[in-house]
Amino acid sequence: MSDILIVDDETAIADLVEVCLKNEGYTVHKFYNATDALNCLNHCEPDLAILDVMLPDMDGFALCQKIRERHLFPIIMLTARVEDMDKIMGLTLGADDYITKPFNPLELIARVKTQLRRYTRYNQAEPVRETEEYDFRGLQICKSNHKCFLFGKELSLTPLEFSILWYLCEHRGSVVSSEELFEAVWGEKYMDSNNTVMSHIARLREKMNEPSRKPKFIKTVWGVGYTIE
Repeated sequence: MSDILIVDDETAIADLVEVCLKNEGYTVHKFYNATDALNCLNHCEPDLAILDVMLPDMDGFALCQKIRERHLFPIIMLTARVEDMDKIMGLTLGADDYITKPFNPLELIARVKTQLRRYTRYNQAEPVRETEEYDFRGLQICKSNHKCFLFGKELSLTPLEFSILWYLCEHRGSVVSSEELFEAVWGEKYMDSNNTVMSHIARLREKMNEPSRKPKFIKTVWGVGYTIE
């Protein structure tokens, strides 16, 4: 069964999440501050992390960013902040999902299972086939080993970021709407107010050192979607 990292300084919340996850058979590593969680990651590789935003020694966004420097496992932000900008910030820094307090424990478990399924699926090795690699204008992306290189330098992409870039490469030359991209990658119904795609595109561009106004690879077609030419 999977290992889950929980970081939340609210003891009652952390304990509740721990009980819910253990009841599902998960192994839980629970901490009340970011420092102890980062120390744990020096000798433990969890399959998923649940991070609170308001921590005593470091905010959850900064912790998320530090984790993303070395790890690709899914991250779910758990917080009382409900403003759209907070959500966008968390996703841009590398989080995969966002749940606000108070939350339904059943929904949290469902989100955890969804993220773990995606992470497992995206990291399964598959037989190498010629159709599973794209190489153009300095961008090389291979589906069989989930590696991506830009001008010879490997990009450290999360499974979701890789899947977005792969889907755009598959549809190179066509404009892909946010709705199509979200439903293809996340496998869920797209909502009009959903900023998830925009946040992940911004993160991808940042990792590719793409200028925001005139990107060379992932281009925005305003009012329509995104394309790779």
